[in-house]
Amino acid sequence: MTPTRTESDSFGDIEVPGDSYWGAQTERSIGNFPFGPREQLPIEIIHAFGFIKQAAARVNARHRLLDAEVAEAIQQAAAEVARGDLDREFPLVIWQTGSGTQSNMNANEVIAGRANEQLTGKRGGKSPVHPNDHVNKSQSSNDSFPTAMHIAAARAVMSKLLPAAKAMQEMLAGQAAKWDSIVKIGRTHLQDATPLTLGQEFSGYAAQMQANVDRIEQAMPRLYMLAQGGTAVGTGLNTPKGFAEAFAKEVANLTRLPFTSAPNKFAEMAAHDTLVELSGILNTLAVSLTKIANDIRLMGSGPRCGIGELKLPENEPGSSIMPGKVNPTQCEMLTMVAAQVMGNHFAVTVGGMQGHLELNVFKPLIGANVIRSINLLSTGMQSFTERCLDGLEPDEQRIADLMNRSLMLVTALAPEIGYDKASEIAKHAHKTGKTLKEAGLELGYVDEETFARVVKPETMVGR
Repeated sequence: MTPTRTESDSFGDIEVPGDSYWGAQTERSIGNFPFGPREQLPIEIIHAFGFIKQAAARVNARHRLLDAEVAEAIQQAAAEVARGDLDREFPLVIWQTGSGTQSNMNANEVIAGRANEQLTGKRGGKSPVHPNDHVNKSQSSNDSFPTAMHIAAARAVMSKLLPAAKAMQEMLAGQAAKWDSIVKIGRTHLQDATPLTLGQEFSGYAAQMQANVDRIEQAMPRLYMLAQGGTAVGTGLNTPKGFAEAFAKEVANLTRLPFTSAPNKFAEMAAHDTLVELSGILNTLAVSLTKIANDIRLMGSGPRCGIGELKLPENEPGSSIMPGKVNPTQCEMLTMVAAQVMGNHFAVTVGGMQGHLELNVFKPLIGANVIRSINLLSTGMQSFTERCLDGLEPDEQRIADLMNRSLMLVTALAPEIGYDKASEIAKHAHKTGKTLKEAGLELGYVDEETFARVVKPETMVGR
């Protein structure tokens, strides 16, 4: 049997593991929401709570609302939470109260328990540092949890998502420039169309990614606005004057990100439109990634009986029965990631609608799904860039063969001989297996000089 100790809350005494820092409310939550470790709240939100408690202790100490020794102990323990030193002390799951109160109290109890150990040598308890009276001073779960969501999401975007998106964009832009002289056949409706260059095709992907980077960056000022200081319903009850602004400055200093105090705390606590917006941007990014990965998968199909215009890196065997088969696994991974992100966005959308009067009560679901989407997209884009794009090669011979066989080169003849005659040439060539030139000459609609002058793929790419 693991040794225990007795902790208490307003419901009475309860036994908690003797080696843990958490207290009674955390222990009750473990029993009341038995979803298991796979459903734990994302650790990024926990680390954000460390920054919150550290910043609040500093401001409270300046207002002489906390004893200097207690405030210092709270700051030290909270810094350990922010660094990830106490990750094992946060077992609570997403599926709890919609305000995230249990997770806020988990942070309060762990920080108090660790601070008490620093001051007395005894782990846990409520003296000399109390989880509510000291660690949670000038705060409520109702403003702390949305603040944690914004801090966690902003840090994840800046440290992971944007670097991964920018790296992918830069790779695509470089390939667009490198392959701009390779003329290939275009396709619409998965049917042959007029020519373009491979570089032009990839410039479209690069532009999609740049637009996604721009969308993310444009949302950041709203994500940097923090709800802290609104306490229970947005009025700031039980906070000293100027707390919200001073708190935001401290968090900005701690995280090195430009966090500010939200001008209206009522909106930030009762609704989470900024996180719904961010999730929508992630959803748009997922749509873009699906387009890019699917195109590369199609152009790389083969190697002999597909389109085969691109040679994809060979990362692992593709079949347990077909020797030598290699699959476009990075494309498949990225499109599956994108599908999950789209599902996450639907959950966030539903969660965003659950703002009833002064409080949104789906906060853990919203925060968890936004963080999950950021993490999935960041890893997915990084892997796709490193293991697929970097190593992608055009098969120029195959590209030329397919382009020269295309019937849609006849489009260049339409201004010379008219749409109907050009169409008849294309249909006759397809039916008889002849080339466009042979079909045009046979029908008498074009001579060799005109055909040679007009039907030049390199002049049909818009330059």
